[in-house]
Amino acid sequence: MAATQVKDYQQSNINNQKSDVASFIVLVLGLAIAFLIWKAGQTGVPKEPPKVTDSKIEGTPAPDFTLPDLNGVNHTLSRFKGKVVFLNIWATWCKPCKDEMPSMEKLHQRFKDRDFIMLAVSIDKDGKNAVEPFMKEYNLTFPALLDPDGITSKLYKTTGVPETFIIDKNGNVILKTIGPRDWGKEIIFEVFEKIISKA
Repeated sequence: MAATQVKDYQQSNINNQKSDVASFIVLVLGLAIAFLIWKAGQTGVPKEPPKVTDSKIEGTPAPDFTLPDLNGVNHTLSRFKGKVVFLNIWATWCKPCKDEMPSMEKLHQRFKDRDFIMLAVSIDKDGKNAVEPFMKEYNLTFPALLDPDGITSKLYKTTGVPETFIIDKNGNVILKTIGPRDWGKEIIFEVFEKIISKA
């Protein structure tokens, strides 16, 4: 085999190894976060561990979208690169969504002044008429986006509500959870602290 062929072969092996290592790191990080969130949820909402899905979205770029908030201001997901995004897809008529909202507010208050943004995307057909009084009733201060056409549900291939997607600073989905969680636990704060502090 010629020297150039050997060199090309070796470089190809190195590139493949790097790709395998990167995939492994994403997998391990996702499993670690899922375990910690599940562990924290054992004393919160709900009692069971996160459902296992065959979703291929983890480790891939988060699908982009633009949606208005309650004041009519548009928010584009890709503009939040450089921040950790907590993307929650929910509805006012969903009781499990109501159950987890107070803990989401705690998480929001804890990290709102850091490289962190919480986006609660409502798929209510009535839009602002349903969402605005709900946010006021539960004293929720994080941004609520309106998606009456279910754009995000299609993009993220959700099977119900609530579903949450954690997106890293590079715009990649690192975790998907199905169902409500108690996001207000100290162990959850520790996980987000590590993700947010990561360059």
